[in-house]
Amino acid sequence: MISSPSDLRKLKISELTNVASEIRQEMLDTVSKTGGHLASSLGAVELAIAIHYTFNTPEDKIVWDVGHQTYPHKILTGRLKAFSTLRQLGGLSGFPNKDESPEYDLFTCGHSSTSISTALGLVSARDLKKEKNKVVAVIGDASLAGGMSFEALNNAGHMKKDIIIILNDNELSISRSVGALSRYLNRIISAPAYNKIRKDVEKVLMRIPRFGFRAYRAARKLEEGLKNLLIPGMLFEEMGFRYFGPIDGHNISELIKVFKNTMDLNEPILIHAVTKKGKGYRFAEERPGDFHGTGPFHKETGEKIIKAEPKSFTEAFGEKMLELAPKDERVLAITAAMQDGTGLDRFADLYPDRFFDVGISEEHAIGLASGLARGGFKPVVCVYSTFLQRGYDQIIHDICLQGLPVVLCLDRAGIVGEDGPTHHGVFDIAYLRHIPNLIFMAPRDPEELSKMLDFALKQEGPVAIRYPKGYASAISVKDNPIELGKAEVTREGKDVAIISLGSMAPIAMEAAELLAKKKISALVADARFIKPLDSELIRRIANNIKNIVTIEEGVSEGGFGGAVLEFIERENLKGVKVKRICLPDKFIEHGKRSELFLKYNLTPEAVCDVIVNEVMNG
Repeated sequence: MISSPSDLRKLKISELTNVASEIRQEMLDTVSKTGGHLASSLGAVELAIAIHYTFNTPEDKIVWDVGHQTYPHKILTGRLKAFSTLRQLGGLSGFPNKDESPEYDLFTCGHSSTSISTALGLVSARDLKKEKNKVVAVIGDASLAGGMSFEALNNAGHMKKDIIIILNDNELSISRSVGALSRYLNRIISAPAYNKIRKDVEKVLMRIPRFGFRAYRAARKLEEGLKNLLIPGMLFEEMGFRYFGPIDGHNISELIKVFKNTMDLNEPILIHAVTKKGKGYRFAEERPGDFHGTGPFHKETGEKIIKAEPKSFTEAFGEKMLELAPKDERVLAITAAMQDGTGLDRFADLYPDRFFDVGISEEHAIGLASGLARGGFKPVVCVYSTFLQRGYDQIIHDICLQGLPVVLCLDRAGIVGEDGPTHHGVFDIAYLRHIPNLIFMAPRDPEELSKMLDFALKQEGPVAIRYPKGYASAISVKDNPIELGKAEVTREGKDVAIISLGSMAPIAMEAAELLAKKKISALVADARFIKPLDSELIRRIANNIKNIVTIEEGVSEGGFGGAVLEFIERENLKGVKVKRICLPDKFIEHGKRSELFLKYNLTPEAVCDVIVNEVMNG
């Protein structure tokens, strides 16, 4: 019955609990087949219902932080019929997407701690245009810890704008005091009568000759003292916000009451709602971490549908860190709220004093690593490629400028698949390879990643290693050691040279086999190093073969192929033709890795066709 929030608002409040149950069932039916961010969305069902029921969306603007909790929002805003296509190529995105729903998804997002800043921008734009709509930012407690959130809170409190922030606290990390007294006091301070009396008393006190301001200040201190004693929001009050909470984030009628009572106060408001991750699905409530981002699973048992696969890069990294730790007590591990995703869970258990999970704070993670390295340790920072973007200045200023021996491990480099454009790690080559003092590598398979970690920890300066999600097929070649700036020739040839980067090595080898059937002899080299390049190999190819094809899982502008072209031009190597096979200058959509590889010509067959038609016959 609900194709938009206006349909939702036709229902009685007593009917909304049934809506919540139906939304949860729809999410379970779909995500159990497609995979996705289930636990967070299950925990935000009542919040989404209460928000769209109370606020006049889409005229009132809602900005969701990160967006992995927005499945209920999508269902309520006209996307129910398409929900079964979630995270599929050509289907619904797993995150807010401005192209999918311009009215309700104001921003395409997937990174944390951005919502308060963007909402404050919307508020400022509204006020400049003299409009009257409300703007609401919905942010989780983990995202609130990000530095950008506090920068925005500080600015918003100073500006005294009419903005509403809803804190979705699903870890009870800020407050554990959802008790009767707190709820009662919260109901009082959010009530219109209380706020009218409050303003009237303020006016009366300020009119008292000579003592008015002092009387007002004393009254404010009394109010703050009472609130500080009974509710946990004084941090926000001190930053210029009126704080309301904590409230039960699964009690729809209570949420609606607080939203209605506060929406017309016309000042910075923070509403603290406590929710439970995985709410309504027992297995997700018991194991919320397993269902934060999950693959397909059996609804009845909560067990994941697991396909047998070779060892992944992430698993190889985790195992190697466990191997390195007892050999050298200076080896430390740092991550940013990605302990399980980066394969560091066992390291954290066995070496808690040498493991640092800084939360969603990539800038701090890198600054921390800088200090640890200066203190004589060997920090290994493992962060997803897309999230390392957030620490770009720290990489330059705190690590590379200092020449410190920090190892940056970029998991999920390249195409990640169903999480889409906010999560593809396709920019790291472009944003790292130009930084002085940095050695930059890419392993072709998990075994080579292990060797690169050994190499990296022996260096006296910074090293970055990028590797993709999942695994890459091993290729049968002589086991050569890692040497600085040296590629590895995995197949000799005379007509064309294919230089592959990282996980593209198996694709290059298969393409060479296909070319051989067409009587084209291809040399294949695993680059190993993005920086420094193997200048000796490139000169050899330029002097003898002339045709070079580079293959990489990254964008064209600033990519590895560009580095090869720059070297050839700088060295004035004449008559060399270079064809770059890489990703185009666009944001890559969501879909399975295999589907996106096929679409963007990163398969052996596509590489073969490009070489035949554009290089040999071009």
